[in-house]
Amino acid sequence: MKELVTIDEWKEVLEKSKEEPILLLKHSTTCPISTHAYTRFEEYETDMPKFWLKVRESRPVSNEIESDLGVEHQSPQAFILNKGEQVWNASHTVIMASEIDRGLEENHLK
Repeated sequence: MKELVTIDEWKEVLEKSKEEPILLLKHSTTCPISTHAYTRFEEYETDMPKFWLKVRESRPVSNEIESDLGVEHQSPQAFILNKGEQVWNASHTVIMASEIDRGLEENHLK
């Protein structure tokens, strides 16, 4: 799992998602709900690349993700990216293995 800290890194991930599905998590380091979501996301077993960012510490990256994906910011917030766009997202307590699996299955990625 790789942390994104720059907009250039985010743009590379978005480009990479055109070739293969990617999981992304926006994490707030000051929120206990986000800490639980981060743990569930980190423990989620998959061969898909996983990326994450700290929302407060990397605010410009978080804002760019919101703008590029056209999805209003929440944290914690998880995404499945495919073909250069988000195909699924969830926030708060919905970020769990069963929901990620459902998102992958609905998009024929699993």
